[in-house]
Amino acid sequence: MLEIKDINLFYGAAQALRGISLTAEPGKVTCVLGRNGVGKTSLLRALVGQQAIASGSICLDGASISSLKPYERARRGISLVPQGREIFPLLTVEENLKTGYAPLRRRDRSIPDDVFSLFPVLKSMLPRRGGDLSGGQQQQLAIGRALVMRPKLLLLDEPTEGIQPSIIKDIGRAISYLRNLGNIAIVLVEQYLDFACELGDDFIVMDRGAVKYRCDRAALDPTEIGRQMAL
Repeated sequence: MLEIKDINLFYGAAQALRGISLTAEPGKVTCVLGRNGVGKTSLLRALVGQQAIASGSICLDGASISSLKPYERARRGISLVPQGREIFPLLTVEENLKTGYAPLRRRDRSIPDDVFSLFPVLKSMLPRRGGDLSGGQQQQLAIGRALVMRPKLLLLDEPTEGIQPSIIKDIGRAISYLRNLGNIAIVLVEQYLDFACELGDDFIVMDRGAVKYRCDRAALDPTEIGRQMAL
């Protein structure tokens, strides 16, 4: 389980995160919502270690990871699907997937069957260059690469951005399947409210680097979340 307590993050003199606290449990999707520029991506950067926090704590399975480097956090089971996908355009689909081997022990270096059952198109495109895929296929590849790492914590940064509706449905089904496995905690950063409400178990809305609203699925009111996002 991921536990974040009162973290603050600065870029120089500018404060990007202000006292953020949240938990993400295995078998649940925690949705982080808000407009552009409110700190959602900064939160993910803090979780993977790309940006050091100034104070507060980040714990995974009861152990502090606040001071660990990004590759050490990857070895602990944190996997990120970044905004913009960031696949390697000149590598083949297969080579892109195998970049997920980096934090794994040698005996674990294989592509899980789930990658191809969730995204069958990737199996038929293994020899093709990543840059030749459509935007939606590249997003599927980015998620597949993250799954190769056998994550305990899967972070998704706006996976529906610029994606055609049919592939958004495929991505939604994949997230639902992964949640139902019960052994992966999922943090979904999203602006597409309907998508988040369909999948989420817990919800927070951010504004100016802070949490301004939170609820769980039992108290979910999409109209109120939409209002909070618009304020």
